[in-house]
Amino acid sequence: MPRYKIQKRIPNPDLRHNNIQVAKFINHIMMQGKKSAARKIVYGALEIIKEKTKKDPVEIFVKALENVAPLLEVRSKRVGGATYQVPVQVKDHRKESLATRWIITAARGKKGKPMREKLAEELMAAYNREGTAFKKKEDTHRMAEANRAFAHFAW
Repeated sequence: MPRYKIQKRIPNPDLRHNNIQVAKFINHIMMQGKKSAARKIVYGALEIIKEKTKKDPVEIFVKALENVAPLLEVRSKRVGGATYQVPVQVKDHRKESLATRWIITAARGKKGKPMREKLAEELMAAYNREGTAFKKKEDTHRMAEANRAFAHFAW
């Protein structure tokens, strides 16, 4: 048993929008410590969203993350000699990180455009409940629903 509880680090809110979720998203986008490049990508994507929708881009960003965040996922559980896919509820911090990861992966998977444009498209698609990241959430829920019979194995 650990002697002390490890405290969760919360990043400072981002400079332009004063939002912690945007700051976390920038940190997820960042590769090889290039934070200024990550900021340019995220802020550029938010500017594109603002131009296209004429709404507050941070509201659209937050709503897109909510739409992509899964409620259920499956975890492998070994019982006897068999391994079952057991549906479990997703904790809040994991919901946010999965949604962020799925949106970034979907944006990086597209080809032929600058990253800020791909990211803006994926965020707007997630806001409208469509796109690759939202499909990933639907697939995760479908898998959990299909394995509902094994829910009694949940720990």
